[in-house]
Amino acid sequence: MPDPPHPPPDAPIGLYDPSGFRLATGTTAGETVIPAARFLFGAETIAVPVAGPHAGYARGTDPFADVAAWAADPGPLTWPPLVWIAAPERRTGVAMAADGLSCLHDGARAPLALVPKIALNRSWADASTFAHLAQRTVTMRGETVPGGGFVARTLWPEDWRVDATAPAIRLFASRTPRLEIRGLLRSAPRGGAGSPPETHAVWERTPGRRDWAGRPVLAFVLNGAQGDDDEAWGGHLAIATGRLPADGRLSDLLVANFYTLDAESEKGILPSPVPLDNYLADLNSGQAWYRPSYVMLAILADERAAALVQGALNRLYLQFWRRQLEYRHSTMNCASISVDTLNALGWELPPRGPSDRLRAWLSVPVKVFAEGRIAAARTAFEYLSEDRTRLMPAAAFEEAVFGLLQLARNGAGPSDGTLARMLAGDLVALVGVRLPQIPSSRRPGTWPAANPREYLNALPRDPADVQVVPVPPRPFPPELRDADLLPAPARRSTLPLVAWTATGILPLAWLAGAAWRLLRPRGRARRPRGA
Repeated sequence: MPDPPHPPPDAPIGLYDPSGFRLATGTTAGETVIPAARFLFGAETIAVPVAGPHAGYARGTDPFADVAAWAADPGPLTWPPLVWIAAPERRTGVAMAADGLSCLHDGARAPLALVPKIALNRSWADASTFAHLAQRTVTMRGETVPGGGFVARTLWPEDWRVDATAPAIRLFASRTPRLEIRGLLRSAPRGGAGSPPETHAVWERTPGRRDWAGRPVLAFVLNGAQGDDDEAWGGHLAIATGRLPADGRLSDLLVANFYTLDAESEKGILPSPVPLDNYLADLNSGQAWYRPSYVMLAILADERAAALVQGALNRLYLQFWRRQLEYRHSTMNCASISVDTLNALGWELPPRGPSDRLRAWLSVPVKVFAEGRIAAARTAFEYLSEDRTRLMPAAAFEEAVFGLLQLARNGAGPSDGTLARMLAGDLVALVGVRLPQIPSSRRPGTWPAANPREYLNALPRDPADVQVVPVPPRPFPPELRDADLLPAPARRSTLPLVAWTATGILPLAWLAGAAWRLLRPRGRARRPRGA
Protein backbone atom coordinates (compact mmCIF):
# COMPACT_ATOMS: atom_id res chain seq x y z
CA MET A 1 0.00 0.00 0.00
CA PRO A 2 1.27 3.54 -0.70
CA ASP A 3 2.00 5.93 2.11
CA PRO A 4 -0.74 8.42 3.04
CA PRO A 5 -0.62 11.51 0.76
CA HIS A 6 0.50 13.90 3.47
CA PRO A 7 3.58 16.15 3.67
CA PRO A 8 6.22 15.52 6.33
CA PRO A 9 5.75 16.98 9.83
CA ASP A 10 5.89 20.77 9.95
CA ALA A 11 7.49 21.23 13.38
CA PRO A 12 10.73 20.03 14.99
CA ILE A 13 10.58 16.58 16.55
CA GLY A 14 12.90 16.79 19.51
CA LEU A 15 16.43 17.38 18.21
CA TYR A 16 15.42 16.45 14.66
CA ASP A 17 14.49 18.51 11.59
CA PRO A 18 10.98 17.50 10.48
CA SER A 19 12.03 17.34 6.83
CA GLY A 20 14.01 14.21 7.68
CA PHE A 21 10.80 12.24 8.25
CA ARG A 22 8.02 10.89 6.06
CA LEU A 23 4.56 9.99 7.31
CA ALA A 24 3.37 6.41 7.11
CA THR A 25 1.49 3.82 9.13
CA GLY A 26 2.87 0.68 10.65
CA THR A 27 1.38 -1.21 7.74
CA THR A 28 2.92 1.02 5.05
CA ALA A 29 6.23 1.88 6.75
CA GLY A 30 8.31 -0.65 4.85
CA GLU A 31 11.39 -2.61 5.78
CA THR A 32 13.16 0.28 7.53
CA VAL A 33 10.85 -0.39 10.51
CA ILE A 34 11.37 -3.71 12.31
CA PRO A 35 8.49 -6.23 12.03
CA ALA A 36 7.62 -6.02 15.75
CA ALA A 37 7.08 -2.26 15.44
CA ARG A 38 5.08 -2.60 12.22
CA PHE A 39 2.81 -5.00 14.09
CA LEU A 40 2.41 -2.65 17.08
CA PHE A 41 1.66 0.51 15.10
CA GLY A 42 -0.47 -1.14 12.37
CA ALA A 43 -2.94 1.58 11.38
CA GLU A 44 -1.36 4.36 13.48
CA THR A 45 0.23 7.41 11.84
CA ILE A 46 3.98 7.39 12.43
CA ALA A 47 6.92 9.48 11.25
CA VAL A 48 9.69 7.37 9.74
CA PRO A 49 13.22 8.66 8.98
CA VAL A 50 13.88 9.26 5.29
CA ALA A 51 17.58 8.42 5.60
CA GLY A 52 20.20 7.45 8.18
CA PRO A 53 22.11 7.16 10.26
CA HIS A 54 19.66 4.62 11.62
CA ALA A 55 19.70 3.30 15.16
CA GLY A 56 20.94 -0.25 15.66
CA TYR A 57 21.25 -2.78 18.45
CA ALA A 58 23.41 -5.73 19.42
CA ARG A 59 21.87 -9.17 19.27
CA GLY A 60 22.17 -11.73 22.02
CA THR A 61 23.09 -9.23 24.74
CA ASP A 62 21.49 -7.37 27.62
CA PRO A 63 19.99 -4.09 26.31
CA PHE A 64 21.70 -1.89 28.89
CA ALA A 65 25.05 -3.60 28.35
CA ASP A 66 24.48 -2.87 24.66
CA VAL A 67 23.86 0.81 25.46
CA ALA A 68 26.98 1.03 27.64
CA ALA A 69 29.15 -0.53 24.92
CA TRP A 70 27.67 1.71 22.22
CA ALA A 71 28.17 4.83 24.36
CA ALA A 72 31.95 4.33 24.33
CA ASP A 73 31.92 5.39 20.67
CA PRO A 74 28.39 6.53 19.75
CA GLY A 75 29.17 8.28 16.46
CA PRO A 76 26.74 10.85 15.00
CA LEU A 77 23.21 11.21 16.33
CA THR A 78 21.02 8.46 14.93
CA TRP A 79 17.40 8.95 13.91
CA PRO A 80 14.68 7.34 16.01
CA PRO A 81 13.28 4.12 14.49
CA LEU A 82 9.91 5.89 14.30
CA VAL A 83 7.91 8.58 16.10
CA TRP A 84 4.25 8.06 16.96
CA ILE A 85 2.72 11.20 15.44
CA ALA A 86 -0.81 9.75 15.68
CA ALA A 87 -2.36 12.21 13.19
CA PRO A 88 -1.21 13.50 9.80
CA GLU A 89 -2.00 17.22 10.23
CA ARG A 90 -1.04 19.84 12.78
CA ARG A 91 -2.66 23.27 13.24
CA THR A 92 -1.33 26.00 15.53
CA GLY A 93 -2.97 29.14 16.88
CA VAL A 94 -6.44 27.60 16.76
CA ALA A 95 -9.32 29.27 18.59
CA MET A 96 -11.98 26.80 19.73
CA ALA A 97 -15.61 27.74 20.11
CA ALA A 98 -16.94 27.51 23.65
CA ASP A 99 -19.32 24.73 22.61
CA GLY A 100 -16.50 22.72 21.00
CA LEU A 101 -18.35 22.42 17.68
CA SER A 102 -16.15 24.67 15.56
CA CYS A 103 -12.72 26.26 15.46
CA LEU A 104 -11.08 29.30 13.90
CA HIS A 105 -7.75 28.81 12.08
CA ASP A 106 -6.00 31.27 9.75
CA GLY A 107 -9.13 33.43 9.71
CA ALA A 108 -11.45 30.62 8.56
CA ARG A 109 -14.02 28.90 10.74
CA ALA A 110 -14.56 25.18 10.25
CA PRO A 111 -16.63 22.45 11.90
CA LEU A 112 -14.76 20.60 14.62
CA ALA A 113 -15.18 17.01 15.76
CA LEU A 114 -13.18 14.81 18.10
CA VAL A 115 -11.78 11.37 17.46
CA PRO A 116 -13.91 8.58 18.95
CA LYS A 117 -13.46 7.73 22.59
CA ILE A 118 -11.88 4.33 23.22
CA ALA A 119 -14.54 2.10 24.74
CA LEU A 120 -12.56 1.32 27.92
CA ASN A 121 -11.68 4.99 28.49
CA ARG A 122 -13.87 6.09 31.40
CA SER A 123 -13.72 9.85 30.81
CA TRP A 124 -13.94 12.29 27.96
CA ALA A 125 -13.93 15.95 26.97
CA ASP A 126 -17.04 17.77 28.15
CA ALA A 127 -18.35 21.32 28.57
CA SER A 128 -15.63 22.11 31.12
CA THR A 129 -13.02 21.15 28.52
CA PHE A 130 -14.33 23.48 25.86
CA ALA A 131 -14.85 26.35 28.31
CA HIS A 132 -11.22 25.97 29.43
CA LEU A 133 -9.67 25.69 25.97
CA ALA A 134 -11.81 28.46 24.46
CA GLN A 135 -9.92 30.93 26.69
CA ARG A 136 -6.57 30.19 25.00
CA THR A 137 -5.18 29.25 21.62
CA VAL A 138 -4.65 25.58 20.95
CA THR A 139 -2.40 23.41 18.81
CA MET A 140 -4.36 20.55 17.26
CA ARG A 141 -3.27 17.34 15.63
CA GLY A 142 -5.88 15.62 13.51
CA GLU A 143 -7.15 15.39 9.97
CA THR A 144 -9.26 17.43 7.57
CA VAL A 145 -12.34 15.56 6.34
CA PRO A 146 -14.44 16.07 3.19
CA GLY A 147 -16.42 19.28 3.52
CA GLY A 148 -13.59 21.10 5.29
CA GLY A 149 -14.24 19.99 8.86
CA PHE A 150 -11.42 18.99 11.15
CA VAL A 151 -11.32 15.88 13.36
CA ALA A 152 -8.99 16.60 16.28
CA ARG A 153 -6.96 13.96 18.06
CA THR A 154 -4.73 16.23 20.16
CA LEU A 155 -5.71 19.51 21.89
CA TRP A 156 -2.61 21.25 23.27
CA PRO A 157 -3.01 24.53 25.23
CA GLU A 158 -0.44 26.94 23.81
CA ASP A 159 0.17 28.69 27.15
CA TRP A 160 1.99 25.53 28.28
CA ARG A 161 5.44 26.98 27.83
CA VAL A 162 8.53 28.15 29.69
CA ASP A 163 8.06 31.66 31.10
CA ALA A 164 11.50 33.29 30.85
CA THR A 165 10.39 36.07 33.22
CA ALA A 166 9.61 33.68 36.10
CA PRO A 167 11.36 34.47 39.40
CA ALA A 168 14.34 32.35 40.43
CA ILE A 169 14.03 29.68 43.12
CA ARG A 170 17.23 28.69 44.90
CA LEU A 171 16.86 25.07 45.99
CA PHE A 172 20.35 24.94 47.48
CA ALA A 173 19.27 27.49 50.06
CA SER A 174 17.48 24.56 51.72
CA ARG A 175 19.19 21.92 53.87
CA THR A 176 16.92 19.32 52.28
CA PRO A 177 16.98 20.01 48.52
CA ARG A 178 15.36 16.68 47.64
CA LEU A 179 12.32 17.65 49.71
CA GLU A 180 12.37 21.09 48.13
CA ILE A 181 12.20 19.42 44.72
CA ARG A 182 9.19 17.44 45.94
CA GLY A 183 7.75 20.68 47.23
CA LEU A 184 7.78 22.22 43.75
CA LEU A 185 5.38 19.51 42.62
CA ARG A 186 3.20 20.00 45.68
CA SER A 187 3.29 23.79 45.90
CA ALA A 188 -0.21 24.06 44.44
CA PRO A 189 -3.37 22.17 45.47
CA ARG A 190 -3.47 18.62 44.09
CA GLY A 191 -0.11 19.11 42.41
CA GLY A 192 -1.45 21.97 40.31
CA ALA A 193 -4.21 19.89 38.71
CA GLY A 194 -6.50 22.94 38.59
CA SER A 195 -3.88 25.72 38.69
CA PRO A 196 -2.38 27.76 35.83
CA PRO A 197 0.98 26.65 34.41
CA GLU A 198 3.90 27.87 36.50
CA THR A 199 7.62 28.14 35.69
CA HIS A 200 10.35 27.66 38.32
CA ALA A 201 13.90 28.71 37.46
CA VAL A 202 15.76 26.61 40.03
CA TRP A 203 19.35 27.24 38.91
CA GLU A 204 21.15 29.52 36.44
CA ARG A 205 24.83 29.47 35.69
CA THR A 206 24.69 33.23 35.17
CA PRO A 207 21.75 34.52 37.24
CA GLY A 208 19.39 36.65 35.19
CA ARG A 209 20.98 35.78 31.84
CA ARG A 210 18.23 33.88 30.11
CA ASP A 211 19.45 33.44 26.56
CA TRP A 212 17.73 30.08 26.36
CA ALA A 213 16.20 30.34 22.88
CA GLY A 214 17.37 27.60 20.54
CA ARG A 215 19.38 25.77 23.18
CA PRO A 216 19.22 21.97 23.45
CA VAL A 217 17.49 20.47 26.46
CA LEU A 218 17.38 17.19 28.33
CA ALA A 219 14.09 17.02 30.23
CA PHE A 220 12.39 14.79 32.78
CA VAL A 221 8.59 14.58 32.63
CA LEU A 222 6.82 13.41 35.79
CA ASN A 223 3.09 12.74 35.66
CA GLY A 224 1.04 12.73 38.84
CA ALA A 225 -1.51 10.32 40.28
CA GLN A 226 -4.88 9.82 38.64
CA GLY A 227 -8.03 10.72 40.51
CA ASP A 228 -9.93 7.54 39.66
CA ASP A 229 -7.34 4.82 39.19
CA ASP A 230 -5.90 3.07 42.22
CA GLU A 231 -3.20 1.43 40.12
CA ALA A 232 -1.74 4.81 39.16
CA TRP A 233 -0.84 6.53 42.45
CA GLY A 234 2.84 6.21 41.61
CA GLY A 235 2.61 8.40 38.50
CA HIS A 236 4.75 8.00 35.40
CA LEU A 237 8.23 9.17 34.36
CA ALA A 238 9.69 9.85 30.92
CA ILE A 239 12.87 11.36 29.49
CA ALA A 240 12.60 13.96 26.72
CA THR A 241 15.03 15.78 24.44
CA GLY A 242 14.77 18.72 22.08
CA ARG A 243 15.44 22.42 21.74
CA LEU A 244 13.74 25.31 23.51
CA PRO A 245 12.28 27.72 20.94
CA ALA A 246 12.20 31.48 21.39
CA ASP A 247 8.57 31.43 22.52
CA GLY A 248 9.31 28.74 25.14
CA ARG A 249 6.75 26.24 23.84
CA LEU A 250 7.25 22.71 25.07
CA SER A 251 5.10 20.80 22.60
CA ASP A 252 7.93 19.72 20.28
CA LEU A 253 10.07 17.89 22.83
CA LEU A 254 10.46 14.20 21.94
CA VAL A 255 9.36 12.01 24.86
CA ALA A 256 10.46 8.41 25.42
CA ASN A 257 7.26 6.85 26.73
CA PHE A 258 7.97 3.33 27.98
CA TYR A 259 4.79 1.43 28.81
CA THR A 260 3.73 -2.19 28.94
CA LEU A 261 3.51 -4.06 25.64
CA ASP A 262 1.60 -7.05 26.97
CA ALA A 263 -1.82 -5.42 27.49
CA GLU A 264 -4.13 -3.19 25.45
CA SER A 265 -4.26 0.10 27.35
CA GLU A 266 -7.74 1.40 28.14
CA LYS A 267 -6.45 4.74 26.84
CA GLY A 268 -4.76 3.47 23.70
CA ILE A 269 -1.23 4.23 24.93
CA LEU A 270 1.51 2.78 22.75
CA PRO A 271 5.10 2.70 24.07
CA SER A 272 7.13 4.83 21.70
CA PRO A 273 8.98 8.06 21.06
CA VAL A 274 6.21 10.67 20.88
CA PRO A 275 6.04 14.50 20.72
CA LEU A 276 5.16 16.07 24.06
CA ASP A 277 1.89 17.51 22.75
CA ASN A 278 0.75 13.97 21.88
CA TYR A 279 2.14 12.52 25.09
CA LEU A 280 0.20 14.97 27.26
CA ALA A 281 -2.78 16.06 25.18
CA ASP A 282 -3.93 13.19 22.90
CA LEU A 283 -7.64 12.96 23.66
CA ASN A 284 -7.45 9.30 24.66
CA SER A 285 -3.87 8.58 25.67
CA GLY A 286 -2.64 12.03 26.75
CA GLN A 287 -1.44 12.08 30.34
CA ALA A 288 -2.77 15.59 30.96
CA TRP A 289 -6.35 14.40 30.66
CA TYR A 290 -5.77 12.24 33.75
CA ARG A 291 -3.38 14.09 36.05
CA PRO A 292 -1.09 17.11 36.50
CA SER A 293 2.50 16.94 35.28
CA TYR A 294 5.87 18.51 35.98
CA VAL A 295 8.62 19.04 33.40
CA MET A 296 12.19 19.77 34.52
CA LEU A 297 14.40 21.04 31.71
CA ALA A 298 18.18 20.96 31.80
CA ILE A 299 19.03 23.73 29.34
CA LEU A 300 22.42 23.01 27.78
CA ALA A 301 25.17 24.89 25.97
CA ASP A 302 25.79 21.93 23.63
CA GLU A 303 23.54 19.16 22.34
CA ARG A 304 26.03 16.32 23.00
CA ALA A 305 24.44 15.14 26.27
CA ALA A 306 20.90 15.24 24.87
CA ALA A 307 22.10 13.50 21.69
CA LEU A 308 23.82 10.76 23.71
CA VAL A 309 20.64 10.09 25.69
CA GLN A 310 18.46 10.19 22.59
CA GLY A 311 20.76 7.81 20.74
CA ALA A 312 20.59 5.36 23.64
CA LEU A 313 16.78 5.57 23.73
CA ASN A 314 16.65 4.91 19.98
CA ARG A 315 18.54 1.64 20.53
CA LEU A 316 16.44 0.67 23.54
CA TYR A 317 13.17 0.97 21.63
CA LEU A 318 14.37 -1.54 19.07
CA GLN A 319 15.18 -3.95 21.89
CA PHE A 320 11.92 -3.14 23.65
CA TRP A 321 9.58 -3.68 20.71
CA ARG A 322 11.18 -7.01 19.84
CA ARG A 323 10.82 -8.11 23.50
CA GLN A 324 14.47 -8.30 24.51
CA LEU A 325 13.72 -5.61 27.11
CA GLU A 326 10.71 -6.76 29.11
CA TYR A 327 8.48 -4.22 30.88
CA ARG A 328 7.54 -5.25 34.40
CA HIS A 329 5.73 -2.90 36.79
CA SER A 330 7.68 -4.01 39.85
CA THR A 331 11.23 -4.31 38.51
CA MET A 332 11.48 -2.77 35.02
CA ASN A 333 8.97 0.04 34.73
CA CYS A 334 9.22 3.57 33.31
CA ALA A 335 11.43 4.71 36.22
CA SER A 336 13.65 1.61 36.10
CA ILE A 337 14.26 1.93 32.36
CA SER A 338 15.07 5.63 32.68
CA VAL A 339 17.44 5.13 35.62
CA ASP A 340 19.19 2.16 34.02
CA THR A 341 19.66 4.11 30.78
CA LEU A 342 21.31 7.04 32.59
CA ASN A 343 23.49 4.64 34.58
CA ALA A 344 24.61 2.88 31.39
CA LEU A 345 25.60 6.25 29.89
CA GLY A 346 27.75 7.22 32.86
CA TRP A 347 25.43 9.21 35.11
CA GLU A 348 24.51 7.08 38.12
CA LEU A 349 21.53 8.18 40.14
CA PRO A 350 21.93 7.28 43.83
CA PRO A 351 19.88 4.28 44.99
CA ARG A 352 17.49 4.81 47.91
CA GLY A 353 17.38 1.17 48.85
CA PRO A 354 14.33 -1.11 49.09
CA SER A 355 11.20 -0.19 50.96
CA ASP A 356 11.37 -3.00 53.54
CA ARG A 357 13.35 -6.24 53.12
CA LEU A 358 11.74 -7.95 56.12
CA ARG A 359 8.22 -7.14 54.96
CA ALA A 360 9.20 -8.28 51.48
CA TRP A 361 10.06 -11.75 52.78
CA LEU A 362 7.01 -11.93 55.03
CA SER A 363 4.73 -10.82 52.21
CA VAL A 364 5.28 -14.10 50.35
CA PRO A 365 3.43 -16.43 52.77
CA VAL A 366 0.98 -13.65 53.66
CA LYS A 367 -0.05 -13.15 50.01
CA VAL A 368 -0.28 -16.89 49.40
CA PHE A 369 -2.54 -17.18 52.46
CA ALA A 370 -4.70 -14.18 51.55
CA GLU A 371 -5.01 -14.69 47.81
CA GLY A 372 -3.78 -18.21 47.08
CA ARG A 373 -1.75 -17.00 44.11
CA ILE A 374 2.00 -17.32 43.63
CA ALA A 375 1.91 -14.43 41.15
CA ALA A 376 0.60 -12.07 43.86
CA ALA A 377 3.34 -13.22 46.26
CA ARG A 378 6.02 -12.65 43.62
CA THR A 379 4.75 -9.15 42.84
CA ALA A 380 4.52 -8.12 46.50
CA PHE A 381 8.06 -9.30 47.20
CA GLU A 382 9.47 -7.54 44.16
CA TYR A 383 7.75 -4.24 44.95
CA LEU A 384 8.96 -4.24 48.55
CA SER A 385 12.51 -5.34 47.75
CA GLU A 386 13.12 -3.11 44.72
CA ASP A 387 15.29 -0.01 45.06
CA ARG A 388 12.95 2.96 45.41
CA THR A 389 14.84 5.09 42.88
CA ARG A 390 14.10 2.47 40.24
CA LEU A 391 10.59 1.69 41.52
CA MET A 392 8.94 5.06 42.11
CA PRO A 393 8.78 7.63 39.27
CA ALA A 394 8.72 10.52 41.77
CA ALA A 395 11.84 9.21 43.54
CA ALA A 396 13.69 8.84 40.23
CA PHE A 397 12.62 12.37 39.27
CA GLU A 398 13.84 13.81 42.59
CA GLU A 399 17.20 12.04 42.30
CA ALA A 400 17.65 13.17 38.70
CA VAL A 401 16.92 16.82 39.51
CA PHE A 402 19.10 16.69 42.63
CA GLY A 403 21.86 15.07 40.57
CA LEU A 404 21.63 17.88 38.01
CA LEU A 405 21.88 20.45 40.79
CA GLN A 406 24.95 18.68 42.19
CA LEU A 407 26.64 18.58 38.78
CA ALA A 408 25.79 22.24 38.17
CA ARG A 409 27.16 23.35 41.52
CA ASN A 410 30.10 21.02 42.08
CA GLY A 411 31.00 19.71 38.65
CA ALA A 412 31.73 16.07 37.84
CA GLY A 413 33.71 13.88 40.22
CA PRO A 414 36.56 11.51 39.36
CA SER A 415 34.23 8.50 39.35
CA ASP A 416 31.59 10.12 37.12
CA GLY A 417 31.11 8.78 33.60
CA THR A 418 30.62 10.31 30.19
CA LEU A 419 27.07 11.67 30.52
CA ALA A 420 27.71 13.18 33.96
CA ARG A 421 30.82 14.97 32.69
CA MET A 422 28.93 16.32 29.68
CA LEU A 423 26.11 17.64 31.83
CA ALA A 424 28.47 19.20 34.35
CA GLY A 425 30.25 21.09 31.58
CA ASP A 426 27.21 22.10 29.54
CA LEU A 427 24.45 23.02 32.02
CA VAL A 428 23.20 26.56 31.48
CA ALA A 429 20.02 26.47 33.58
CA LEU A 430 17.54 24.17 35.29
CA VAL A 431 13.96 25.24 34.73
CA GLY A 432 10.81 23.47 35.91
CA VAL A 433 7.31 23.90 34.54
CA ARG A 434 4.26 22.64 36.43
CA LEU A 435 1.37 21.82 34.10
CA PRO A 436 -2.29 21.33 35.07
CA GLN A 437 -4.74 18.60 34.21
CA ILE A 438 -7.04 19.44 31.29
CA PRO A 439 -10.62 19.68 32.62
CA SER A 440 -12.92 16.84 31.50
CA SER A 441 -15.40 14.40 32.98
CA ARG A 442 -12.51 12.74 34.86
CA ARG A 443 -11.93 13.47 38.54
CA PRO A 444 -8.89 15.66 39.28
CA GLY A 445 -5.61 13.92 39.90
CA THR A 446 -2.84 14.97 42.25
CA TRP A 447 0.92 14.66 42.79
CA PRO A 448 2.47 11.18 42.60
CA ALA A 449 3.37 9.10 45.65
CA ALA A 450 7.08 9.47 46.39
CA ASN A 451 7.52 6.16 48.22
CA PRO A 452 5.67 2.86 48.76
CA ARG A 453 4.24 4.03 52.09
CA GLU A 454 2.53 7.01 50.45
CA TYR A 455 1.26 4.72 47.71
CA LEU A 456 -0.27 2.23 50.17
CA ASN A 457 -1.78 5.02 52.27
CA ALA A 458 -3.55 6.37 49.16
CA LEU A 459 -5.36 3.09 48.50
CA PRO A 460 -8.91 2.59 49.82
CA ARG A 461 -9.00 0.68 53.10
CA ASP A 462 -11.66 -1.68 51.77
CA PRO A 463 -10.30 -3.79 48.88
CA ALA A 464 -13.79 -3.73 47.38
CA ASP A 465 -13.39 0.01 46.81
CA VAL A 466 -10.18 -0.32 44.78
CA GLN A 467 -10.84 0.98 41.27
CA VAL A 468 -9.17 -0.85 38.39
CA VAL A 469 -9.96 -1.42 34.72
CA PRO A 470 -9.42 -4.96 33.43
CA VAL A 471 -7.72 -4.70 30.04
CA PRO A 472 -7.30 -7.36 27.36
CA PRO A 473 -3.86 -8.84 26.68
CA ARG A 474 -1.84 -8.00 23.57
CA PRO A 475 -0.32 -11.31 22.47
CA PHE A 476 2.96 -11.08 20.58
CA PRO A 477 2.86 -13.17 17.39
CA PRO A 478 5.33 -16.07 17.76
CA GLU A 479 6.55 -15.60 14.19
CA LEU A 480 7.86 -12.13 15.11
CA ARG A 481 10.03 -13.44 17.94
CA ASP A 482 13.69 -13.25 16.93
CA ALA A 483 15.78 -16.38 17.41
CA ASP A 484 18.59 -14.51 19.18
CA LEU A 485 16.49 -13.29 22.12
CA LEU A 486 18.05 -14.07 25.47
CA PRO A 487 15.85 -15.77 28.06
CA ALA A 488 14.34 -13.50 30.67
CA PRO A 489 16.59 -13.12 33.73
CA ALA A 490 15.64 -15.07 36.84
CA ARG A 491 13.15 -13.20 38.99
CA ARG A 492 14.36 -12.03 42.37
CA SER A 493 11.23 -13.45 43.99
CA THR A 494 12.26 -17.04 43.17
CA LEU A 495 14.60 -17.25 46.19
CA PRO A 496 11.97 -16.54 48.89
CA LEU A 497 9.49 -18.84 47.14
CA VAL A 498 11.99 -21.68 47.27
CA ALA A 499 13.04 -20.87 50.85
CA TRP A 500 9.48 -20.66 52.23
CA THR A 501 8.53 -23.83 50.36
CA ALA A 502 11.55 -25.74 51.70
CA THR A 503 10.58 -24.83 55.26
CA GLY A 504 7.03 -26.09 54.68
CA ILE A 505 5.55 -22.69 55.56
CA LEU A 506 4.34 -21.81 52.05
CA PRO A 507 2.31 -25.03 51.54
CA LEU A 508 0.76 -24.54 54.99
CA ALA A 509 -0.06 -20.91 54.18
CA TRP A 510 -1.78 -22.01 50.97
CA LEU A 511 -3.83 -24.73 52.68
CA ALA A 512 -4.83 -22.47 55.57
CA GLY A 513 -5.74 -19.66 53.18
CA ALA A 514 -7.83 -21.97 51.02
CA ALA A 515 -9.77 -23.14 54.08
CA TRP A 516 -10.23 -19.54 55.31
CA ARG A 517 -11.53 -18.36 51.94
CA LEU A 518 -13.92 -21.31 51.78
CA LEU A 519 -15.37 -20.76 55.23
CA ARG A 520 -15.43 -16.97 55.56
CA PRO A 521 -18.68 -15.05 54.86
CA ARG A 522 -18.94 -13.74 51.33
CA GLY A 523 -18.00 -10.02 51.24
CA ARG A 524 -19.73 -7.40 49.23
CA ALA A 525 -18.90 -7.34 45.54
CA ARG A 526 -16.14 -5.13 44.24
CA ARG A 527 -17.47 -1.80 43.11
CA PRO A 528 -16.78 -1.25 39.41
CA ARG A 529 -14.40 1.52 38.52
CA GLY A 530 -16.07 4.84 37.95
CA ALA A 531 -19.07 4.01 40.15
